[in-house]
Amino acid sequence: MQNSALIILDDITDWQPYYPSQSTVTASEYLLQQSSKTRTQILNLCGDLSYLSTGYYVSLLAEARGQRVLPSVMTINDLANFSHYQLLLANTDKQLNKFLAKADSSSSFKVLICFGQSEHSLLNNFARQIFDRYPCPIIWVEFSYQGRWFINQLHAGSLADLSDQQQTFFGNSLDSFSKRVWRKARTRKEYRYDLAILHDPDEPIPTSDKKALQKFIRAAKDADIEAELITANDFNRLLEFDALFIRETTRINHYTYHFAKKAEANGMVVIDAPHSILQCANKVFLKELLDKHEIPTPRTELLLSQQAIDYEKIGERLGYPVVLKIPDGSFSIGVEKAENAEEFRRVALELFKKSTILLVQEFVKTDFDWRIGVLNNRPIYACKYFMARNHWQIYNHASSTSRAKSGGFETVGVHQVPRDVVKTALQATRLIGDGLYGVDMKLSNKGPVVIEINDNPSIDSGVEDLLLGDELYHLIMRDFARRLDEK
Repeated sequence: MQNSALIILDDITDWQPYYPSQSTVTASEYLLQQSSKTRTQILNLCGDLSYLSTGYYVSLLAEARGQRVLPSVMTINDLANFSHYQLLLANTDKQLNKFLAKADSSSSFKVLICFGQSEHSLLNNFARQIFDRYPCPIIWVEFSYQGRWFINQLHAGSLADLSDQQQTFFGNSLDSFSKRVWRKARTRKEYRYDLAILHDPDEPIPTSDKKALQKFIRAAKDADIEAELITANDFNRLLEFDALFIRETTRINHYTYHFAKKAEANGMVVIDAPHSILQCANKVFLKELLDKHEIPTPRTELLLSQQAIDYEKIGERLGYPVVLKIPDGSFSIGVEKAENAEEFRRVALELFKKSTILLVQEFVKTDFDWRIGVLNNRPIYACKYFMARNHWQIYNHASSTSRAKSGGFETVGVHQVPRDVVKTALQATRLIGDGLYGVDMKLSNKGPVVIEINDNPSIDSGVEDLLLGDELYHLIMRDFARRLDEK
């Protein structure tokens, strides 16, 4: 979101119960305004959002003007086409079940959801899910019972139809959804765009340390972007921003993926994009993709827990030692080495407790891994990551200390990297997209091989930025600005 929210109403008097605001205009006034380059957040509170109504045109023109609007035209159409959506989550949402168990099944009833919040504490999780699926300021949900509870109707609500109590709830919900609506004009510089940087301050091995995060924030300002650190608790605030930059380890069954999906679905610029997380987070997918396009990798085979495995023959084909990996491990977690057939079998059976599919790979012994940082199909940094002391991996999680030990590093200019290493890295990332990636590679006697592609590569102060310094952060923030300008 830019630095203000514009509230669109059928009639200015509809806003009388709420805090005075100069950010309210009527739908007629808004529709007659000249197109503006200002990327204001639009809250469309028109009572009628039906097809080709005034409210519908408010959202339609807002999108045409490049402004972020709630609800979007897609959401309006989705709500209009809603028809007897069965409550598929009813059996798993315990709080919802508890609420429905107290309800009178002889008649239908409605509940109000404002900005993903409910007046009923037991419905908070359900309300967030509905808002994530249908991002609309006011939604009425009608429950009916026919052998089991289901949603009979789902439709946008009108501000003018709310009772005094509901008006208070709406105001509180809007306030918590976006404090910026009520924030006084700031005396400091206004920026064109707002960027959310998702991080976990308690992550054991963060993708960017605190110093690097602050450098991203400072570099963003030079690109006319105001960046703000957010956490998992800020999911409902995400639509306040124009772009999302994920700076914590991503996983599919994790809120990082949910953040990326929500950002992309609402037209935000996002790195890592959901498809990048989906493809890079699973080593089985990457193996198939790289094999199909003949990108060199260590010789690899798949192990399926439900099939008989001839450990002896696989070991003979690949040669010992072999490396076993779970598909979604990161930072060397879920990666083990076996020196012989007996150890191979034992390690595989242990890892099968975590995943029904494993990868077994030939061991390529090197003193270091290359990490090539790629942004928008261009190499932007290069590092040598050395193996942890007396260990065969960069990270030694079996260290006697509580924290994983890592090896040393050497940051070098991209021009100093063997040409075929950079070429192979770029060939690999083009298969994924144009985001920010870190390609881990080994240089064997047969040439470079890709170990994995990271959708969320480490960028730490004093490591990846050692050569470029602040320019590395400026490169990434300028790329965000370019993507936002092209929106």
